[in-house]
Amino acid sequence: MSICAVTGAFGYSGRRIAERLLAAGEAVRTLTHSPNRANPFGNKIEVFPYNFDRHEQLVQSLRSVSVLYNTYWVRFNHRDFKHEAAVQNTLILFRAAKEAGVQRIVHVSITNPSEESPFEYFRGKARLERALKESGMSYGILRPAVLFGGEDILINNIAYLLRRVPVFAIPGTGKYRLQPIHVNDFADLAMAQGRLKETTLTDAVGPETLTFRDLVDTLNDTLGTKRWIVRLPASLFPLVGQLLGRVLDDVLITPEEVQGLMADLLYTGAPPTGTIALTAWARQNASILGQRYHSELARRRNREAAYENL
Repeated sequence: MSICAVTGAFGYSGRRIAERLLAAGEAVRTLTHSPNRANPFGNKIEVFPYNFDRHEQLVQSLRSVSVLYNTYWVRFNHRDFKHEAAVQNTLILFRAAKEAGVQRIVHVSITNPSEESPFEYFRGKARLERALKESGMSYGILRPAVLFGGEDILINNIAYLLRRVPVFAIPGTGKYRLQPIHVNDFADLAMAQGRLKETTLTDAVGPETLTFRDLVDTLNDTLGTKRWIVRLPASLFPLVGQLLGRVLDDVLITPEEVQGLMADLLYTGAPPTGTIALTAWARQNASILGQRYHSELARRRNREAAYENL
């Protein structure tokens, strides 16, 4: 029996990948910052800490692993975590995987990464893609746009706000595009990539292309909230996000995320690799979508509760 390792198997996308691997009869282990987090797997998964600062232990945790599915990353810079640290930790992980004899890495990147990007998130992802390409290992790089479904952040929290605020603001014209992919489609794609031998690079995008305004209007209509949608200058929108973030005790959206969204970086025009359409999914889940706020910081502060309880 082969062994697969999934980073963050008690989290969001990593959990779905682990579910599919177990269902296929694979032995699964996870590397995580949250070894005590409640999870649906019980003792079916071996659990190891990341050990980024303990190289030998990190290598040992990857011994006998055939495929490493890497979802490790941070969404934004914070006093407790930084993009640059995430880049360096991932480089350490790649080196340890090669030393441990891992045969293939399926790595989660982002649409339109570039080392010349003005945005640190996209630069960091591009650096990691280059490092993986130069590693000599077999790899499959997945470039998702926006993930939705389950405990996602963006789509759920837009719905949450639509349910609670009288006016919903969008930055600029709202004409910038997204190609959202359901987390289950993404997990299926990741697992399929793990079974290949050749190097691959795939835009992980869903079957619909929506402008941001279309997305908000769709959710507004689907939920029956009928909120007034207003356009704000892009320069003012982060301030609104910061004020709401203080109320919610979270980082709702960063200036860099707003700028990347408006730069059309979550759109590629690539053919869909997922089948679940966001609009149809939202209709099917309208009764529960956005009923609870999903906090990025709460997930990082509380390393024991399951994601669905935070």
